[in-house]
Amino acid sequence: MNARADRKAQDPRPGRLIGLGVGPGDPELITVKGLRYLRAAPVVAYYAGPRKRGNALASVEPWLQPEQELLPLIYPITGRPPPPPFDYEGVIRRFYDDCAGRIAAYLNAGRDVAALCEGDPLFYGSFMYLHDRLAGCFETEVVPGVCSVVASASALSTPLVYRDQTLRVISGTLPEAELKRQLAGAEAAAIMKLGTNFAKVRGVLEALGLASRARYVERATMADECIRPLSEIDPATVPYFSMVLLPGERWPGAGADASAKEVEAQAQRA
Repeated sequence: MNARADRKAQDPRPGRLIGLGVGPGDPELITVKGLRYLRAAPVVAYYAGPRKRGNALASVEPWLQPEQELLPLIYPITGRPPPPPFDYEGVIRRFYDDCAGRIAAYLNAGRDVAALCEGDPLFYGSFMYLHDRLAGCFETEVVPGVCSVVASASALSTPLVYRDQTLRVISGTLPEAELKRQLAGAEAAAIMKLGTNFAKVRGVLEALGLASRARYVERATMADECIRPLSEIDPATVPYFSMVLLPGERWPGAGADASAKEVEAQAQRA
């Protein structure tokens, strides 16, 4: 080894951190760019619950290469946090600190790391917590992904917003009074993070007279996708990967008043 190569081996260029949005669950919904970056990454980091593979990993497994190193980041706790005095915020903060430290070790060794993220990395994405800790120290690139809001609208075959309507993205974890305030004036809404918050969300929608407009889907685009009427859902069965959409009122110019026969006649004349 010559002197130049020896210096490079001793002081490698830091690796690059890649926030990789892998989409809502369907392996075919990763972008072309995302797939290229995934296959090129020597290290693939992914979040998962205890004794689980994690949805992000499951969605890209068909595309992984045998030589790639997998770096599991296992959450210390999932689901509803234990009541005080359990320091949930402190536990999760230390978890993300530890994840960032483990990834930094690979980056300092000159190895690129693709950190997988369901949906889009910067839209309620778990990658954000790595980005906050590492982007100021290492070269970082974010590859966007198909987010759960648009995936759910597609699964429901429901136009979400027309023309100049405004969409609100609302967390189901909000207090009931704030949910009512947010939804009362919404032209269209996507309510995320349901799980144990579903009963509260449904109660607010019913109180506001919006339940008949609301559409529910769980695990949109995944193999076990399920669409059910809001009234038939057992709150105890609602998973984290579920969403309620409140579509915007249909624009009259969209053809809402045309009958199926009229549309077919127009098609034949065309």
